[in-house]
Amino acid sequence: METLNIALPASMKEFIQAQVTLGSYSSASEYLRDLIRSDQRRKAKEALEAELLKGLHSGEATVMTDEDWDSIKHEVAQRLISGKNQ
Repeated sequence: METLNIALPASMKEFIQAQVTLGSYSSASEYLRDLIRSDQRRKAKEALEAELLKGLHSGEATVMTDEDWDSIKHEVAQRLISGKNQ
C-alpha cells in the first residue's frame, strides 16, 4: 500500500482522532480510506444518474428489432476481439 502525507488544520486532525477514539475506526488511515470510498461511490452514482437522465431526455423511444440486436452483438464482439472499450 502506498503512503501519502497531507497537511490538515488542527481542528480536522482532532476530528479524525476523535473518530478513531470513539471506536468507529481503528486508525486515521482507515477513516480516510472510508471517506474516499464513500466519495467514489457518490461520484459513480452521480455519473450513473446523469447517464440515465441523458437517456430519458434523448428523445422518443423506438422499438428494437432483431436486426438492431444483431448489430449490437456484432459490434460488441468486434470490440472484444480488437480489445477496444469504445
